[in-house]
Amino acid sequence: MNAAILDATSTPSLARGVKMRFDDARQQWLLNAPERVLMLDEIAHVILSRCDGEISINTLCRDLAVEFAAPQEIIQADVMELFQDLLHRGFIRI
Repeated sequence: MNAAILDATSTPSLARGVKMRFDDARQQWLLNAPERVLMLDEIAHVILSRCDGEISINTLCRDLAVEFAAPQEIIQADVMELFQDLLHRGFIRI
């Protein structure tokens, strides 16, 4: 379990050894980690494809709110929930 504290200023990136790739057989994006695979839905892929360890969660959510014409507060709540789960499972780092 990762004890790091996640907040809107955090700059997430994929954890060491984790790769995002498109699986042709499944026609789906995946996160591959040592001995683990996580299938991503379209929204998770859009979010994770922008995580480079430099963009903050707040900036990412602001950009998504503009792109998808949705309230930033709603997007940020969903993004924080996704990142918290992925951080807990060791797929991302902050």
